[in-house]
Amino acid sequence: MAYSELIKNFGRIRDYMRGFYVYGFKSRSDYNEKSARSYDNERRRIESWLGDHMFFRQDASGKNIFISVDSRSIPHNPLYNAFKAKSFTDNDIIFHFYVLDMLSDGQKMTVREIADKIEDSYLSEFRTARILDESTIRKKLKKYENLGMIDKEKHGCEMLYSRSDSNIDLDGWHDAVSFFSEAGPAGVAGSYLLDRSGSLCDIFRFKHHYILYALDSEILITLLEAMSEKRCAEVVVNKEKWEKERSYTVYPYRLYISTANGRQYLFAYVYYMHKAMFFRLDSIKQVTPGVVEKRHIRYGKKCDALSKNVWGVSLGKENHTDHIEMYIHVSRGEEHIIARLEREKRCGSIDRVDRNTWRFSADVYDAGEMLPWIRSFIGRILKIECSNAAVTERFYADLDRMYEIYGSDGYGIQ
Repeated sequence: MAYSELIKNFGRIRDYMRGFYVYGFKSRSDYNEKSARSYDNERRRIESWLGDHMFFRQDASGKNIFISVDSRSIPHNPLYNAFKAKSFTDNDIIFHFYVLDMLSDGQKMTVREIADKIEDSYLSEFRTARILDESTIRKKLKKYENLGMIDKEKHGCEMLYSRSDSNIDLDGWHDAVSFFSEAGPAGVAGSYLLDRSGSLCDIFRFKHHYILYALDSEILITLLEAMSEKRCAEVVVNKEKWEKERSYTVYPYRLYISTANGRQYLFAYVYYMHKAMFFRLDSIKQVTPGVVEKRHIRYGKKCDALSKNVWGVSLGKENHTDHIEMYIHVSRGEEHIIARLEREKRCGSIDRVDRNTWRFSADVYDAGEMLPWIRSFIGRILKIECSNAAVTERFYADLDRMYEIYGSDGYGIQ
């Protein structure tokens, strides 16, 4: 039988799932934040959602539980199940069934009429029934309005509430929603829509399926809402190397998602530091939207100007650009190499030097970020030059080490 205790605060579960089951591989003895009983409670919760994907290994430290998923064999991200666990109070239950029932015939009612009907038609049969005051009902109606389940309209001095017409036909979008739920950022929204349709689509499989970042969906959606409304935000960040959390007031400008590993970043202007920064979403603990930023165009231009010289997600240490040039050999019939350079050049440019030589050049804040991409052209590289000597030194040092391992005499790069 599945463990039935449900949760209200997803942030705690997010930390626990990531720290123990995704990245941590920790045992019960490593859990020292709370009691061992808390560990067992959290483990049972997660097992009720991910039981088919949980495994363990035994070592000297004890039993280590972890999640193991072959993305090629599953059509849907199992981590979405964690978002669909909710806790409900007695008032939640009463409101959900009673109020939605009384509004099911399409009539419109005021808060006072709703309160009277709950007491007269529903709770009158119970000896010890609790009475819902108008303030509580109004708050619940507001919550359901935000969820799109309740509509309201002003009639004179009063507000009338009615059930929303939410019978939206998604059949024509079913395949598109199924793809988005697994491939798009905040795909959990697509998963909820598929639940409403009552059927799942199993036609998609992904070679590179970055399911782990689904745990950051709540943070991502909150940031997207703040960005769409041009609001500043309070961002609480926690990294393992830090002794305590740090809070930043920022203007969130853009989101970056790595195609190499699926990792997500926030690019934002930090007010008190007077500069832009990148934040990894999996290190953000909480986001609180603030007031609308009246000078959003000004801060947007600052961030946009910086982004023109960003290769990945690093602005370097001193925010000055490095100039880098790479000369590569392209033989006749290898036009696909030129096409690849055009496709992957980002903020750089390419030009032809002679019949078989092409030059890639770029001005970026951190040329060291480019080294993994540059290495993919080894065998074609004729020369590399960079204004930051540490970058070329690292490149050649890595080559020297590689040739030591494989026993070669040297390389032909200038």
